[in-house]
Amino acid sequence: MYKLRLIIKREFLAKVKNKSFIVMTILSPIIMVGMVALIAYLNVKNSEEVRTIAYIDNSDIFTDIFKDTKTTKYINLNDLSLKEAKDKALNSAYYGLLFIPKEDSLNVLAKSISFYGEGSPSLNLISNLEGKFQRKIRDLKIEKLGFDIAKIKAASTNVEINTEKYSGEKASKIGSILKMVAGGGFGYLIFMFIIIYGTSVMRSVIEEKTNRIIEVIISSVKPFKLMLGKILGNALAGVLQFIIWIVSASLLMIVISSVLGADFSALSGNAPQLTPEMTAQMQESVSGNLTLVLHELKDFPFFTLFFSFIFYFLGGYLIYSSIYAAIGAAVDSETDTQQFMLPVILPLMVAIYVGFSIIENPHGSIAVGFSIFPLTSPIVMLMRIPFGVPWWQIATSMVLLLITFLGVVWFAAKIYRVGILMYGKKPSYKEIYKWLKY
Repeated sequence: MYKLRLIIKREFLAKVKNKSFIVMTILSPIIMVGMVALIAYLNVKNSEEVRTIAYIDNSDIFTDIFKDTKTTKYINLNDLSLKEAKDKALNSAYYGLLFIPKEDSLNVLAKSISFYGEGSPSLNLISNLEGKFQRKIRDLKIEKLGFDIAKIKAASTNVEINTEKYSGEKASKIGSILKMVAGGGFGYLIFMFIIIYGTSVMRSVIEEKTNRIIEVIISSVKPFKLMLGKILGNALAGVLQFIIWIVSASLLMIVISSVLGADFSALSGNAPQLTPEMTAQMQESVSGNLTLVLHELKDFPFFTLFFSFIFYFLGGYLIYSSIYAAIGAAVDSETDTQQFMLPVILPLMVAIYVGFSIIENPHGSIAVGFSIFPLTSPIVMLMRIPFGVPWWQIATSMVLLLITFLGVVWFAAKIYRVGILMYGKKPSYKEIYKWLKY
């Protein structure tokens, strides 16, 4: 145990004293927050840009729908021909030109409207314009049928379905969003940690093997303890780096928001613009459902999610880092690892894909299966837990993860024991299988 502590301490100190580790620990939060601030700034600038759109309405029925907004300005060029309007729009650097011909049939007219511009127009803008035309043509058709549009619009009613549990407790839609964000965030965090620090263990093993330091080290310590010490030492360094990143990034965002006045909420600037009526309805809905949201937060499984995160965080990292360590011991250079990386990365990629796809059905057979399968459970189970998972499924998943960890470490140690002393030959899967029998 004493030697294991020494190895863990050595790996931890070697990692945190490394110049690249120190530089990345300092620069990464600055880069991340800077990127977020840059995106927010660009979104604000993009939303402030005013687009000028000229139009020719030969049908004389759409003029009333062209109302200026904060980001869009309309100019009437009905007095010009289409060619003259194109030249004027081009010379005046207008965003585009809408041409509405005169047609006897509304159905024909709906397919005859054209938009001219220098490049491909914004999909959001075209969708917005199409919506305006569709609503206007619908109203005209209703008028032709002899119906009162005002009464029809007054008869329009917004429907909001109330969600309740079988026990009679009310649920909130915002609660579902919270569960998706929490589960997805924790699952993706584990995925990133395994990829970053698992490969770090592998590089550490390869470096010591190529420098021929490994022969000296294993003369006084067993290969299994050496491998386990490397894994735990890198894990501690990684956890420390993650904590520093989270704390420093949070502080930087607070400072930028308060001192420089940056508005990170502008990241949602690509969302569709809300009318005052829609905003009022949303505010009324939120205030009316505030009690339900607080109730959802009260029932949110924070305790289960936190301790499950710790268990799956450690279990997933230990399993995959053991595999990475075995790969590092089996090869002579990082280039030779490529043939072994796909089988390792594939379960993680499947877990991320399945995890985000099962959010719509967290209790389906696919969700349950992948949340119990040990190689995908650290990610998928964490994405399911916020939605409520039976204890027997969590317990089964944890037991299988623990058994798999012991099995993987045992196999990895056998490969590690032989591989660290092998030089000058690229190992194949067949040869690695032979090492397991030694």
